[in-house]
Amino acid sequence: MQLTRTAFGMWSAGRFMHFGEPFDDDQFIRLIRFAYDKGIRTFLTADVYGAGEADTLLGHALAGTPRESYCLVGAIGHDFYHGERDGSKGFPRFTSPTLRKPRDYASYIRSAAEKSLTRCRSDRFDLLLLHNPDATGYTSDVVWKGMAVLKDEGLTSQLGIAPGPANGFTLDLLLCLERFQGLIDCSMIILNPLEPWPGELCLAAAEKTGVKIVTRVVDYGGLFHDDVKPGHQFAPRDHRTFRPAGWVEAGNEKIESMRAVAEAHGLTILQLACIWNLQHPAVESVAPTLIQEPGPAAKPIETKIEELATLPEVTLTPDGYALLAKIGDNTNCMSLKGANAEYTGDPLPDRWSLSAELEAVAKRWKIDPVRDLASTTDTA
Repeated sequence: MQLTRTAFGMWSAGRFMHFGEPFDDDQFIRLIRFAYDKGIRTFLTADVYGAGEADTLLGHALAGTPRESYCLVGAIGHDFYHGERDGSKGFPRFTSPTLRKPRDYASYIRSAAEKSLTRCRSDRFDLLLLHNPDATGYTSDVVWKGMAVLKDEGLTSQLGIAPGPANGFTLDLLLCLERFQGLIDCSMIILNPLEPWPGELCLAAAEKTGVKIVTRVVDYGGLFHDDVKPGHQFAPRDHRTFRPAGWVEAGNEKIESMRAVAEAHGLTILQLACIWNLQHPAVESVAPTLIQEPGPAAKPIETKIEELATLPEVTLTPDGYALLAKIGDNTNCMSLKGANAEYTGDPLPDRWSLSAELEAVAKRWKIDPVRDLASTTDTA
């Protein structure tokens, strides 16, 4: 089964990530089944979510459905089996030198994939992603040889990479797509009409190397669901409280400027964001975060799933497409993760300094790391 235009990510509904009203296990299983029944056919899980619980719930929810009727996307990379959680930073990557040496990467990769498949009640992934890699994960031949073995032996049909969790990793992803061209089939990036930067900087390379793109955060923290308005009250642990002050007000003002384009094409605001993403040639699938906001006036999460599942085949006019790009331009609005000219010092799991190899990548893709990847403002 290939990727479909729309996808359900297991980070949705607050079950494993703190967004909106959290669902319990039974509610979440029903929601997955509802998405399947409405026609969504790509489901993305990661083994670290709930330390395996997301895999288990997805397997339970889809039990009894024909395996060939949906695309199963898994992700491995955080070692919750042997590593210790570091608060909000999560579990370490399996490539951490505190956990193992390179000679042991392949055995971990196989073990993690097999355990995830068992929990998902499947004998294979349609796509397996390297999840939130550190600098080693982007560049290591040993890591990607270990991933390639899974493909050769039928544990997955395709391989990919999922940078994150925060935005950035631009030059790292470009280097990875070049270095492992022919092995990497797919990449996940953050992209939406209010957050085109820096994701768009990777799309030409993806197109050239034949890599399909899955876009997440299509909803821009819920704003494109059209029920997060100025004055919205977020729960204390909601991830969106970490965004800069005023982002809801600024985002809603921009969305109002886009609304006429949505109405002209008969689209909801969420559908507009999805169509805009899909109009990029390299983008294959959209996976917005599906959120049940608190309060009686909130749009039901089932309605949001229906909007996604009924996404029409529409092409925005060139003027409409360009207008959204102009309104949503967020260039240099934040400090990015991964390789960055702003960072000096010892490498961290999610940030490191530029190397000569990465500077060469930047030059090949006509990217100036200081001009194009640096933050000039603290507001989104």
